[in-house]
Amino acid sequence: MDIRRIVRHLVTTHWMVGRAFPPHTRAAIGQAIKACDAGHAGAVCFAVEGALHSAALLRGQSARERAIEVFSQLRVWDTGHNNGVLIYVLLADHAVEIVADRGVHEKVGEPGWRAICISMEVAFRHGAYRDGAVKGIQAVAQHLTKHYPVIGPNRDELPDAPVIL
Repeated sequence: MDIRRIVRHLVTTHWMVGRAFPPHTRAAIGQAIKACDAGHAGAVCFAVEGALHSAALLRGQSARERAIEVFSQLRVWDTGHNNGVLIYVLLADHAVEIVADRGVHEKVGEPGWRAICISMEVAFRHGAYRDGAVKGIQAVAQHLTKHYPVIGPNRDELPDAPVIL
């Protein structure tokens, strides 16, 4: 059990989430998702969580494990072409995880997603939450545009606005 991690999670409040992702930043994230969705047939969801609940924290749940849970809870997996992508931010751990549906994950692979996560984490460490998030969304969209170009009508299967958990 990592006591420093527990303390970080206990002191990370919704106020801190709101400070890192204020309304204008959340609006920019939603606009970036909407703009990028026009260029591909994939589906992107952006979720931010301040800290883990105490039970998850005490059992040592990782940011990756939580991201997989959120992927399921938000039904990102439920896209027509198995091309949903979740960008998950766990603020207390300063962690970004990308969970992609099997269709798109097979095409991009873990190294492609990890590079985007690292880039976002670096931006966030410098307090550039808006820019880091938007650039991360654009990087995900580049992969989706390459592997899932728009053919025919393009329906928006996931909400564009970021989800605050």
